[in-house]
Amino acid sequence: MAYQILLNIVIALVWAMLQNSYTGVDFLVGYVIGILILFVLRRFLQFDFYMRRIWALVKLTLLFIKELILANIDVIKIVLSPKMDIQPGIIAVPTKLDTEWELTLLASLISLTPGTLSMDFSDDNKYIYIHSIHVPDKEEMIRQIHNTFERAILEVTK
Repeated sequence: MAYQILLNIVIALVWAMLQNSYTGVDFLVGYVIGILILFVLRRFLQFDFYMRRIWALVKLTLLFIKELILANIDVIKIVLSPKMDIQPGIIAVPTKLDTEWELTLLASLISLTPGTLSMDFSDDNKYIYIHSIHVPDKEEMIRQIHNTFERAILEVTK
């Protein structure tokens, strides 16, 4: 991936030199042209196109913002309700993530979402223990974490 970014920057600089104009706009145009060239060459050079990971990172960021807003709404409903009709709980979520970086990112995203807190990892890093302010269905919460954050993290890192 770093090789592709460097190659894309070189293409953008060459484009700016060929235009004999060293402005940011010319560099940006050259960068976009470099992206298109790398996209076409990806079949011949046998590499994974790096913009796929950048797009996955953008999707992960947007997913986190969406989940953050939904979690805030849920916590506001709990706080403003006249009765405390909550079912707090600790659940063990099995994870398919391998590296410490992926696990740390998952734990951070869960802890930054209101109403949930990452507590600990199992010794073999196959489970993450999460406390939630309201867990009516543990299996549904595990499924939601797998289908949102974990899948998005795997998309970025694999």
